[in-house]
Amino acid sequence: MTNAASTTNSLVEQLKQDYSRFPNAQTYSLYADNVQFKDPMNAFQGVERYRKMIDFLSRFFSNIQMELHTIEQPSPDMITTKWTLNMDAPLPWSPRLSIPGRSELGINNAGQISTHIDYWSCSKLSVLRQVFRP
Repeated sequence: MTNAASTTNSLVEQLKQDYSRFPNAQTYSLYADNVQFKDPMNAFQGVERYRKMIDFLSRFFSNIQMELHTIEQPSPDMITTKWTLNMDAPLPWSPRLSIPGRSELGINNAGQISTHIDYWSCSKLSVLRQVFRP
């Protein structure tokens, strides 16, 4: 096994652990300092901004659970995941939100995540509807 393959395998294993305990105790050292992040609601650069976004989620929402369905490495510089993010919105009736999606994680030459792009498998409107569904 090459060193690059070993690094990516350990990265995949660490990501599995991070998904299982999300949003708590994330391994931010997996990310390059200048990581590019994008999802349907945000786009920014930097691991500190990524950390602040995760901290915001953990303070604002409750009962957060990230279900990891698949994690694959289609190429040496890419890891893909499919997941469902479930959480309770901070409203008196505590609506349960469920957002299915996938991520594409680009890996740089140092073996760190340099891009993290999330795609939702539903519209922002469908997520909003979950807040108001009876």
